[in-house]
Amino acid sequence: MNRADYGAELKRSCNCCQAVLLAYEDVLPLDKDALLALGSTFGSGMGGMMGTCGALVGAQMVLGMKANQKGGMNRYSRQLFGGFEEKCGASRCIDIKGVMTGRVLCSCEDCVKNAIELTEEMLGE
Repeated sequence: MNRADYGAELKRSCNCCQAVLLAYEDVLPLDKDALLALGSTFGSGMGGMMGTCGALVGAQMVLGMKANQKGGMNRYSRQLFGGFEEKCGASRCIDIKGVMTGRVLCSCEDCVKNAIELTEEMLGE
């Protein structure tokens, strides 16, 4: 199973941010409990406030940890953000879930998959 599919499977038992982080557990410098704690407040768009999608937040965290850069990451962060919006139709949970419009743009599992696939592309994996 590839990393993106594994992340989508993980989404069934945790929030979107945690699913992305746990999909990278094998290559990140933190253990499972630390990754779960790190991503715990990013469910339903950060604390249930319907802001930035947790999958995108998790992907940004992975990018930061894996790229191991001291600075100059904003360009890559913007690239990841733009790619996510293109694939998912928005970056905010409230928009992705169609809370105001009644039209879901992307499922949580697909948000996780898209975030991981974009991260993989950016990391050259």
